[in-house]
Amino acid sequence: MENLEGAGSQPIMPQEPAQMSEVATLGSIFFEPGRVFEDLKRKPRFVMAGVIIALLVTGYAFGLYYKIGEAGVRSYLSEQFDKSPRAQNLTPEQKSNAINLQMTVGGIVRYAFPILVFVFFLIGGLLYWLGSKAFGGTGGFLHNLSVWIYSGFPPAVISTIANFIVLALKSADDIDFAASQRGLLHANPGFFIDGKAAPVLATVLSTFDIFFIWGWILAAIGLRITNRLSSGSAWAVTIIIALIGITFRVIGALLSGNAN
Repeated sequence: MENLEGAGSQPIMPQEPAQMSEVATLGSIFFEPGRVFEDLKRKPRFVMAGVIIALLVTGYAFGLYYKIGEAGVRSYLSEQFDKSPRAQNLTPEQKSNAINLQMTVGGIVRYAFPILVFVFFLIGGLLYWLGSKAFGGTGGFLHNLSVWIYSGFPPAVISTIANFIVLALKSADDIDFAASQRGLLHANPGFFIDGKAAPVLATVLSTFDIFFIWGWILAAIGLRITNRLSSGSAWAVTIIIALIGITFRVIGALLSGNAN
């Protein structure tokens, strides 16, 4: 049980026991997010939600790979490789070896996705914790890690299920591998922009996504409740961290030439 230490000589106050099971929080976060975050304030937890998100993300990565097929992925990597200035100095054999290496690395990364997802969770929880502390928040690291994971849980579940449906129905020839790695369902204005012609603009517009906004709303609620922040401070932390993520995505779009 986590304890909260008061300032100076104030006694250590024991934390209230949780009133909801972790299974109950998984369903209630869709309909009663305030009640769930109140319970996460009593006892932070995140394992089941985190495992489900990691499995969904990994499942989609494998599903997309098998839908496109090895030949399709190789074709995409070859196109990306041709955009690189150093590719002009390579022989066909060297280029083939480089693509083979990328295929091998890609396979390893797919199997390592669950680990990478949890590393992403830890970084996100740390950012929320540091941000909330900067605004006078009282929650611990585990509280903010719980907010990070639970605020992303409903959007991740709904969007991934929708992406699986689109993946099953759509022809492999109609799937852009580069654009589809982050999902086939585009609930944002970036859908109307050619990601190859204007990758940065498409990346910026894609951040105004229904699922992203849903996650930000849940994050602001969670940060306010678990850290005892004002609504303004909770939204400030949420927006600042979101802008950091958007910045990295724009940099990625600049470097790769693909909407991110």
